[in-house]
Amino acid sequence: MLRRLYDWTMAKAAHRHAEWWLAAFAFVEASFFPVPPHPLLGLMCLAEPKKAIRFAIIATLASVAGGLLGYAIGHFAYEAFGETLLRALGLAESFPKAACYLREYGAEIIVVKGATPIPFKLLTITAGFIGMNLAVFIGASIVSRSISFMIVGVLFRLFGAPIKAVIDKHLGKVTAAFAVLVVAGFLAIAFLGGGAEQTNEKCEAVAVTQPA
Repeated sequence: MLRRLYDWTMAKAAHRHAEWWLAAFAFVEASFFPVPPHPLLGLMCLAEPKKAIRFAIIATLASVAGGLLGYAIGHFAYEAFGETLLRALGLAESFPKAACYLREYGAEIIVVKGATPIPFKLLTITAGFIGMNLAVFIGASIVSRSISFMIVGVLFRLFGAPIKAVIDKHLGKVTAAFAVLVVAGFLAIAFLGGGAEQTNEKCEAVAVTQPA
């Protein structure tokens, strides 16, 4: 099932409305769709390297908009179908920990985790569930998604085709490295302020979470 969805996504890169498909994939992936838009973004950048930054911006804005849908699901409809959605995506067991970390660290977690292979949809739904400040959520999402997609856009713009194999194989590691650099200051403040170790232990051990 997942493989078929992946192959279907790749086929859209050659479509004459590829930019609209990219926006649509980035939007739905941020809230409920299981296939990330990076493969489509990568192929579009490979075909037209001069437009790579444009494609990355489209993906970023659409993903942030989709994140707002995920937030709404968590905030207004978690019991109705949000929980069922997370179970279908295999993310239900990660939900309590995500809620704990978001409560403790807020924007830092959105930036760090949202810029890594950890599903962004888990964070968007969870953020809505705990009632995270909407302005903070949007700001952190913009930074997070910019990191995730602009890495692809910038690398293709600079290096073109040779970078494709590297991105396909090591996207998570490359993205994570950039995310660490961007948020190092935020994390340093959090850890130097004390209590980080206790927070990590608490969140790792949490089994049940309640709405804020």
